[in-house]
Parts: sequence; C-alpha cells; structure tokens
Amino acid sequence: MVSPRGPPRARPTDMTTPGPFLPPYGVVVGVLLHLVVYLVAVLYSYAEQLFLKKDDNKVKKQDAPAPCDLRCYKDGPIRNGLIGQKQPSINPERLKDFGEEDYLNGDVKTWEMKIVSRNEELLRDALPRIPQSSSRSSLSSHNKLIRFEDISAAAFKIQCGVQKTPCMYSRLSKQYGMDIYLKKEFLQYTGSVKERGVLYLLTSLPQDQQRKGVIVALDSNFSMAVAYHASELRIPVFVIMSTSTSPARVKMCREYGAMVISYGTTAKDSQTHARRLAQENGYLYLEEEDSALYLSGLGTVGLEVYEQVPKLDAVIFPAGGHCGLLAGSAAALKHLNPHISVIGVESESFPVLQQSLKAGHPTEDQACSNHHFYGDVSGLCFGSNSLQLTGKLVDKVVAVREEDILISILRLLEYERATVDAEGAIGLAALVAGKLPELKGKRVAVVICSGNLELHLLQQCVARGLTLDNRVCRFSLVLSDCPGDISKLLESLAREEARVLDIKQERAFVTSELFTVEVTCTVETRDKIHTAQLRNALLERYPTAAWTER
Repeated sequence: MVSPRGPPRARPTDMTTPGPFLPPYGVVVGVLLHLVVYLVAVLYSYAEQLFLKKDDNKVKKQDAPAPCDLRCYKDGPIRNGLIGQKQPSINPERLKDFGEEDYLNGDVKTWEMKIVSRNEELLRDALPRIPQSSSRSSLSSHNKLIRFEDISAAAFKIQCGVQKTPCMYSRLSKQYGMDIYLKKEFLQYTGSVKERGVLYLLTSLPQDQQRKGVIVALDSNFSMAVAYHASELRIPVFVIMSTSTSPARVKMCREYGAMVISYGTTAKDSQTHARRLAQENGYLYLEEEDSALYLSGLGTVGLEVYEQVPKLDAVIFPAGGHCGLLAGSAAALKHLNPHISVIGVESESFPVLQQSLKAGHPTEDQACSNHHFYGDVSGLCFGSNSLQLTGKLVDKVVAVREEDILISILRLLEYERATVDAEGAIGLAALVAGKLPELKGKRVAVVICSGNLELHLLQQCVARGLTLDNRVCRFSLVLSDCPGDISKLLESLAREEARVLDIKQERAFVTSELFTVEVTCTVETRDKIHTAQLRNALLERYPTAAWTER
C-alpha cells in the first residue's frame, strides 16, 4: 500500500563528509591558511627591502646633493649639527681626531690623506665636468682660461643656492649725468659676491673630499662664504682665524655653521696652521685663487647684468689684487656683446692690478694694507689666469683715492640706503671722482659686490665722508669772556641755517690777551656752496676766525 505522503525522501548529505573524489574540508582550509600566511610573509619581505632601498638613496643624496636640491631658503638654513644639541668642544691639538661624523652624530672617525701637490690637484676630478676648449691653451694641468660655456654651466648649477640680486636704476643718475644701474650683490646671504664662486667650487668637489671636509684661514668674505655654503651642503668646514680678529666676525662665522679656531697673532700664522691641519687630517685647504671653477662662478654676475639691463654701454667692477670678479664677468660680457666696455677700479694707494698688467705677470713686491677697511682691495694679485683674462678682455683700469671711496660709501648710504664696504663702493668711486668722463650720457652698470662693513668702521667712514664732502666743518675764534658773546655767535649760525654739532670753550690755555675765551665749533651744512656762504658771513663778523682744513 502506497503511503499518501508520497515516496520517502532521501536523507540530507553530511556537509562535513567529503565526496568520494574530494579531500576533507579541514585539509582544504589548512592549505588556504598556509598560503595566506606565505603571501603575507612575501609581501612584508618585499616592503622591507623597498624601505631599505629608499634609505640608501637618502644617504647617497646627502653625500652628493643635486645642484637644485641643495636647500630651499624658505625652509631655513641647514646647520652642521643637530638642533638643540650642544656641540662638542674641540681643541686645535686634537683636531686631527675630529672627522665628519663627530660633528653630526657624536662618533669619531679619522681620515688620512696625503697631499702630493698644491690643493688644485684635489679639484682635478671636478674639472672635466666643465666642457674643455681645444682652442684655448691652458696655463697648467689644472688651470685654464674659462669659456662662456663654463660660466653658463656654473650659472645653471648654482641657481638654487645663491640669490639673483637686482640691478636697479639709481637716483644718483641725474647727479652724475648718466643712467646708472646698481647690481646689488651685497644682498647675498653673507653680504658678498664671493658666494657664487665658492658654491660652484664646493659642489664640484669629489664626494670623498666632501665627506672629509674643507678648511680655510683668514677673516675675509671668501672664508665667510665657504663657512656658510659648506655648512649648507653638509660638508665639515673649519675656519682658522688669528686672535686679532674681531669677536663679531668670529661669532658670525660660527653662526654660519663652521668650526672656528683662533690661532696665531697674524694672518700668516693662521694660514700655516690651516695648511698643517689639512695635511694631517685630509681636509682640503681652500684659498681664494683663480681656478677655472671659481672664476666661472664669479662670471655669472656678468650674465645676470646683461640679462637685467638692456642696451648696456659699460659695466664697472672692483679690481685690485683679487680681480676674479672682473676677469670672469668680462669673459661673459665680451662673449655676449664685444662692444660693452668692461672697466676695473682699484685703489690709488694699492695699484696692484695696474702694476701686474704693466709687468706682464703677478708682482709680489707690492705694498699692502693690513687694515680691515680695505679688504680685498689691497690684496696681492693671486694668479696669472685672471691676470691674463683681464689683460685680454678688460678695456680700462682706473685708480681712485681713499677720499673718493669714502664719499662713495656716503652716497650709497644716503641715496640707496645701502651699507657697503670699500670693496663694494670702489666701483661707484670712479664716477664720483670723475675718472670716466667718456661715460656721460650713457647707460652704465656698477657692481656693488660687498656689504660687510663693521659697525665701528661705519661710524668713522660716515664722519670722515661728511667732512670730505664739505658738509661738516670746524672753525675756532677768540671772543671776549663777557655775557652774551657766545649767544650772538649762535644767533649768527642760526641765521645761516647751520646746525651746531659741537661747541667747546677754552679759557686756561688761551695765548691771546686776558679775559678771552677760545671757542671751537663743529657745524653741519647742506653742501659745499652752503659752507662757503657760512664762512664768508663769519669772516665778516669775526675776522680772526680760523677754519680747520680737511
């Protein structure tokens, strides 16, 4: 009998029981888990290798920075040490035990290197990076006349490391009867055009030398530029200065990131000590010379001036013994436009360049000044390469007096609000002194290359410049020692619109008759004409008035 519910249903299959041809489900799940774990391990290993590779690339980039990745000024300067970490004190005696990592991480590594010849030999590996010219004969195996291509390469390489300074029309143009454009190189970070040559020189050094470090001596714009840019490139840098160096300059050099060591009482002692330390420790001793790299970097000023001022007639540069700026820029300007006049200006007291050009070689028996006011203006001629370029490309070299330099400093301070030193003002001094009458009515660019004038010198220069410009004068006269006589003198000065700066009275040591007083006045006037009017007015009222000559 058939059941009304229909045929009996089949029992459901057990899910945990595998079919006749399949493995058990537990085995399948275990295999899948092992496979997942294996894949995770492989991915982790690959990611670890990838991060290690990135870290190695970062280290390589630190060892050899790219030209445009040196740094960004807006991110702040990179210092040669850890932030907030006190730098270890290092004595000159143990300087040979000080290496690159001691300043950065606290570990000590020593380096050994044998100096076989002059320090330009260390640049031999860097020189082939600049295109060589087969048509130009080189002065030696490591020194050659630069070409326009060398300067262009330098401009491309340092474009992210130095400022492209403005070349602006000056308010002094009407006063001197020509269109004057001032190339304000004193606006560089260290206040000097030397940064251009130094940066190109440092970035062209071999990587092993960059790791070992560089060392310089003397208190100069060149040393300041080396201290700053070597620190920015993370190159260990040492500056040896004499004990007579001003504390302000030592502090500034340390703030740039250099290890500053005071040694010796003279500049020669510092140089000798720096060379000895370089030979013992493998540091590269740098000094301002006319290597192709350094001149090419300085020559980028000529490129910028030509680009910023169209239809130029002449460009005026500071000269003196260190004429690398003049020589390098002349090479660029004469290539771009041979009709542009290139003029060098040096001090009349130290006509180093004129004597060397006349002799045909750098002269060594030259009178130099150790006063810091003159800077590189009074330095010795440092190479035949720059001298040869100057003799071939520079149209004229003129000499100016110290008085003209002081008045030029005063003009730049008044009209351009620019505080410059003697090296920066000497180019304009040629126009102030009227040494270049052929430039009247023409378009002239003047390179203001340096602005590192110390404060105590600034005060003296301004005071002396006002006197030389006939705007501060002094006179003395004898008055009767009666009430009201000095007030009458002051009324006379007020009528002539003269400003009294100082007044002194002398009664005890007067050589004239008794009961008289000798009055000495220092007054300020508008200009030379106003001074002459004041003098005539006082001589009419006080015939015995005596004027102190400048």
